[in-house]
Amino acid sequence: MKSHRTRNQDRILELLKSLNRAVSAQDLYVELRSRNHSMGLATVYRSLEALKLEGAVQVRTLANGEAVYSMAQEDRHHLTCLQCGTSIAIDECPVHELETELHQFYRFKIFYHTLEFFGLCDRCQLPQAAGQE
Repeated sequence: MKSHRTRNQDRILELLKSLNRAVSAQDLYVELRSRNHSMGLATVYRSLEALKLEGAVQVRTLANGEAVYSMAQEDRHHLTCLQCGTSIAIDECPVHELETELHQFYRFKIFYHTLEFFGLCDRCQLPQAAGQE
């Protein structure tokens, strides 16, 4: 169910398409200002919330608690290091069948899903391993 979008929502969607990466609301705000599309930070957040509820934008919370937004495209899966913040995308999806079952059983319209594993990357494990010897 697509609702009528505001001009600000359209601008944010176009910017997310052109950036083609996940960005914070603050980064969107700065980028919009640099492109002479000035809008308040609160308006950026309101527009992102409306686009999220429409299923056009997806949000992901990083290990540091920061929310990043991107176009709702394919499902995203990541391995995220709690120490350095490195996030590695993984292609395999072990939950597509579960998504179908949830949709059928609960009659819940699923726009996208995220799957994230948290731990330490190989670089951040090295100092710990060296300290244990």
